[in-house]
Amino acid sequence: MFFMMLPGWIQGLGRTEFLLAQPKYWIFPLQTLVCGGLLAFYWRYYSLSWPKQGKDWAWTLGIAILVLGIWISPQEIFGAAPRLEGFDPNVFVHGSPTYWGSLALRFARLVIVVPLLEEIFWRGFLLRYLIREDFEKVPFGTATRFSFLAVVLCFGLAHLSPDFLPGLKTFTFQPGQDFWTALITSALYNLIAIRTRSLAACVVAHAITNLILGLYIMQTGQWGFW
Repeated sequence: MFFMMLPGWIQGLGRTEFLLAQPKYWIFPLQTLVCGGLLAFYWRYYSLSWPKQGKDWAWTLGIAILVLGIWISPQEIFGAAPRLEGFDPNVFVHGSPTYWGSLALRFARLVIVVPLLEEIFWRGFLLRYLIREDFEKVPFGTATRFSFLAVVLCFGLAHLSPDFLPGLKTFTFQPGQDFWTALITSALYNLIAIRTRSLAACVVAHAITNLILGLYIMQTGQWGFW
């Protein structure tokens, strides 16, 4: 969360140098390395059990694709403006080491780091912690109505954008407005946890969604989806 807020603080300085005017191009890679390193350091503490039934994988894949459709539906179905502002790797010389390095780290963040961090926290920890403080004694995939809805709401609030308030008044999709789609996404990922009893399935679903979304971003140039 610190790394996500840091670009706004630095841009608030009003400097014109590239590294200060566009800090996301070095902060996002730094965030990827730091968070990836922390995940690796604490890896032995995570219980990434795999689904026991083949049909659970079909369920997981179906949810992953459904979530992708939900995220891009404002632009593809409801006619929302393209999300063109964001981490555009083309600010670097195309084909240069900097271009490929920044793009590789961006995909690593999108497909590996974010799914692991978010699913370990939301489904692995909070969904159970809201049932019992000693959450490790709560079997993974257990949820009460309160814990289910609280995780959904918190996940949505974590994806809140400055366009939220106008959208709240009109119930229309705004560019960069992820609150409503995040609510549905979190509910669906909660269902994966409950259905499969597998944290790994939640991570894989999140990773598949993000991987295809990343390919969609590269194809459409809608960098705001990063």
